[in-house]
Amino acid sequence: MKQAFDLTGKIAVVTGGGSGIGKAISLKLAAHGAIVNILDLNDASGLETVDEITESGGKAYFIPCNVADIESVNKAFAEVGDALDILINNAGIAHVGNLEGTSEEDFDKIYNVNVKGVFNCLKAGIPLMKEKGGSVINVASIASIVGIADRFAYSMSKGAVYTMTLSIAKDYLPDNIRCNCIAPARIHTPFVDGFIAKNYPGQEKEMFEKLSKTQPIGRMGKPDEVASQVLYLVSDEASFITGSCYPIDGGYITLNS
Repeated sequence: MKQAFDLTGKIAVVTGGGSGIGKAISLKLAAHGAIVNILDLNDASGLETVDEITESGGKAYFIPCNVADIESVNKAFAEVGDALDILINNAGIAHVGNLEGTSEEDFDKIYNVNVKGVFNCLKAGIPLMKEKGGSVINVASIASIVGIADRFAYSMSKGAVYTMTLSIAKDYLPDNIRCNCIAPARIHTPFVDGFIAKNYPGQEKEMFEKLSKTQPIGRMGKPDEVASQVLYLVSDEASFITGSCYPIDGGYITLNS
């Protein structure tokens, strides 16, 4: 009998797969048999994740890539090969600020990574899926769905990720390509710790607790919890699901209203 969530032999690409949520997704997919290509700007973290996967008996490769640069993306996907089963558009950056606190430079930087970066990877990845189908997961955010204070540019970008998901799901139904997105709330990653340390020096513990309690469940999510949702969505067990957005938010969207 086939095991649930079996990805044996599936070719996967995870952008930003060297750290945080992307690393957790890479580890999870590899643990279920996928051959994972980790695309990341950071060589050290990307190679470290590959080592962790291979030491556990999985298969993974690191490919340096700047998702905001189409030439870099095309080169990276050429290394993946001529077939792709799973594409995880996870790479992204954050910005804090309302409209007046967002410069044109800030806006362009967020757009280039979070919006154009997803576009670039879809542009390179979708053609590799058309022959036999595949699954795309775009990492959006609760900011795609509800208003978040002081996140003007970031919310813009994640709203675009959500609507790109709908468009890809609609357009590529005939090619048996499913496209869904996930919408995490605060997930406890090294990025969060660095953000708190930078912006609230000396108040790290207090701010961590405050940010954790903005979610009704009373804590931040764990990267592995996000990865488990992604595993389900890319597996054959989710073959009837496309064009959907899944909050992973501890009740933030529905219970905070």
